[in-house]
Amino acid sequence: MNKRVYGVLGIVSRMSNWNADFTGYPKTTSNGDVFGSDKAFKYPIKKMWEQQGKKVLYIKSMKFNEPKKGETELIPRSLKERYEYIFDVEDLKKDKDTRNVITNLFTAVDVKNFGATFAEEGNNISITGAVQIGQGFNKYDETHAEEQQILSPFRDASKKEGKNNEDKEEAKSSTLGTKIVSDEAHYFYPFAINPTVYDEFKSLDLTEGYTEEDYMSFKKASLVAATSFSTNAKLGCENEFALFIETEIDLYLPDLSQYITFEKREGKNIITINCDELLNELQERIYNIEIYYNPYTTTVETAIKGAKKYNIFTLKEV
Repeated sequence: MNKRVYGVLGIVSRMSNWNADFTGYPKTTSNGDVFGSDKAFKYPIKKMWEQQGKKVLYIKSMKFNEPKKGETELIPRSLKERYEYIFDVEDLKKDKDTRNVITNLFTAVDVKNFGATFAEEGNNISITGAVQIGQGFNKYDETHAEEQQILSPFRDASKKEGKNNEDKEEAKSSTLGTKIVSDEAHYFYPFAINPTVYDEFKSLDLTEGYTEEDYMSFKKASLVAATSFSTNAKLGCENEFALFIETEIDLYLPDLSQYITFEKREGKNIITINCDELLNELQERIYNIEIYYNPYTTTVETAIKGAKKYNIFTLKEV
């Protein structure tokens, strides 16, 4: 692929939790700004690729382990075990050919896009990904976290009845859980695709490089992965915006999410793209600009020349 791609990917979260910290609350910076990590965005993309039957290395998978005879436990695979599982390798220790390991890694769709740090059994390999995704900051100022109490249908069998009535009642009662969600948040992630990062691997005949097919695979998944990933915490999280700018290979653009603003309205919300002056001045070096959004809930305002707008669900031009 002889071009670079820059853009922004937008996620809406309504009464759900797009990316929680270890306390269960939506992630925030030290000054209270709500954000989502790049890992939160990559995970549903990798799950979608896995469901499509593609090889995905960096994703949790389980196996049965027998620590003692007659005992079985379910545990996550190690990186070595995951590699052996998806590439049908009997034992990574026996594979002394690093060339073979790197070639295998590049056939995993997540490695081809996002890169890899692979330090296993004598192989110390680092691959910088062609696709780099930044942190996605929430652009809606009125976001609030909501804590919900959930009643379990079961009692806690570890609690024993005490001598007083309160302890006896607690031991007999169902347990309580907590679910924490954002009432509404709108995350905007910057991304950049640089296919030249694989040039050295291409020169060694370890990969064909980052191709148009690789780009389309990422693009298609990034437009729908959050919407498709309907777990209990993520139901209510949807793809609501995407900006793709394809440029000459030697054109360098800044983080474009800083030029995006979001405004809540009674009718339709407004997403404004404020980098029109920058992009219009570089028009001769830009091949294509596409904007995807939810036209049922949102209006996109921009003065970017030649930008095409699409319905993010139907992919039809608006």
